[in-house]
Parts: sequence; structure tokens; C-alpha cells
Amino acid sequence: MTRAYVGLGSNLGDAAGALARAIRDLAALPGARIAGISRLFATAPVGVVDQPKFRNAVAAVDVPSAAADPGSAAIALLVALKRLERAGGRTPRERWGPREIDLDLLAFGRHRLALDRPPEGQSIDFAHHGARLLEVPHPSARERLFVLAPWADLAPRLVPPGWGETVETARRRQEAAEGPDAVGPIAAWDATAAAWRAAGD
Repeated sequence: MTRAYVGLGSNLGDAAGALARAIRDLAALPGARIAGISRLFATAPVGVVDQPKFRNAVAAVDVPSAAADPGSAAIALLVALKRLERAGGRTPRERWGPREIDLDLLAFGRHRLALDRPPEGQSIDFAHHGARLLEVPHPSARERLFVLAPWADLAPRLVPPGWGETVETARRRQEAAEGPDAVGPIAAWDATAAAWRAAGD
């Protein structure tokens, strides 16, 4: 098994509910096991700021992986994530714009990969601004507080391959740049109910 980290985001409709459904769908992938879920964070939008705040989380998912061919396993997970996005109602929109559900592969074990995406692994927005390569660790994660805050909440001491620093160290640096009001926890994952539990509930 290989531990993958998946970033989840949504800011349309019942965003928290969309992330909860995605987590349940991740748990139902063949051979997969949820190893941990961060708290749910409310995060300020980046790029296109005239839109609702996002809800973001990170999931640790253990998936089957052949040591001799981690690339194929990473691509298989990527394809599954894109399939779940489409099932969750994701529709093409502008870059950094609002979205029903976004699932990003942040890291895949200790592997550094740059692989051609098959058609079924492309983002639904590929025609406008999609990436041709699957790169893990995710090339933009270190500069995105909406990724780093939940990731550090889940795995603060993790040093992704090639980073040379922990996720928590990266979070602190990016929080200093974006400000403490850019992100904040609003709920925790209740594994028994497979749903978010707001603070105080």
C-alpha cells in the first residue's frame, strides 16, 4: 500500500456536503483505506477573489501500489479522482473560479513523478487551462495556504519529496504571506457518521 494525500475543495452549493460525499467515495475505491481526514477549513479564494469562500480539506488514502511501477498506480488514482469530480457535478469554468468539487493528488508516497496524463485523467477544464502532466508532489501546493493549512492539520511533520521542509513549516511561511484571516478550521470529520461535525456539536 502507498499513502496518497488528496486535496479537496468546493465553494458552490453545499460545499461541506460535497466534500463529505467525496470522502465517502474515496473510501469506496477498490482496495483503498482512509487513513486520516483533516479538519474542514474555510479559505479565502485565490486568483478570482469575487466568489464565495471555499471549503477545503485533505485526506490521507492508502491505495494498492506495486513498488516496481508507482507511476501506474498514481495514474490509476488520478483517473479515479477525475471520475469522482465528474460524478460530483464538476463543470468547466474559468481558471481559479468557483467549482462544485475539486480533487487534487498532492503526494503519492515517497515518489517524485512527472507523467503524461491519459485523456481520462485530464481535468474537465483541460481545454482552457489543464495540465498535460501529472506532477507529484503537486507543484503548486507549497504556495497555497488553502492546501497547506488542512495538510499540516493532518500531517504536520511530513516532508514531501523534494521539499526539504515539513508541511507545517511551509504552512507557517505561507500564512505569514497571506495573513491569518485567509484560512480557519470550522468543523472536524466524524468517522463514525462519515460527516463533518461543527465545533461545539
